[in-house]
Amino acid sequence: MLFCILGTWQLHRLQWKQDLINQIDKGLKSPPIKYSRNIKKNYQRVQLTGNFNFSSQIFLYSLNEKGKPGFDVITPFVTTNKENVLVNRGWIKKNLKNNLPSISKPNNITGMLRTANRKNLFTPENDLQENVWFYLNLNDVEKFTGTKFSKYIVYLEDKNINIPKPKKITIDLPNNHLKYAITWYAISISIIFYYLYFRQKK
Repeated sequence: MLFCILGTWQLHRLQWKQDLINQIDKGLKSPPIKYSRNIKKNYQRVQLTGNFNFSSQIFLYSLNEKGKPGFDVITPFVTTNKENVLVNRGWIKKNLKNNLPSISKPNNITGMLRTANRKNLFTPENDLQENVWFYLNLNDVEKFTGTKFSKYIVYLEDKNINIPKPKKITIDLPNNHLKYAITWYAISISIIFYYLYFRQKK
């Protein structure tokens, strides 16, 4: 019974993953729209005009695509409409945390909206004093920056920037749920056959 439940759960996860991939694919192919705090849609491409506030940057612990530890640089951005939004500008090596190179302040940026990452049982608490973060708790963000932000983060899209290196959002997500579902169902069927075999023997 337990293995059947696990198999069914994996099928639900498969449907969720397929919906997520379709959502990301649709977002990547869509033209960006003007940012507004009223937009509450995951993987929506947006355009913003305004300025970065580099004095209140957040360094979020993260691994790059090769599994190397470093930080995502989360920088507050104020639009020309006075809307505050957090922008994930990309990944840096650990040794650049206090030595980020000087950059110009672009007035126009394009990015993709995504909800802030959630804390799980194994996520450490944020260290606001050292400015080392493990998840974006909006209450902590408000304490650190003195500003309220939406749960939607803009992930910067700019192929011409290398430091920080913008996060690449793709539809290439691990999707082994069907394989896991088949495995759990196969175990269930095997147990039933063994049960019937030994019962007949007795």
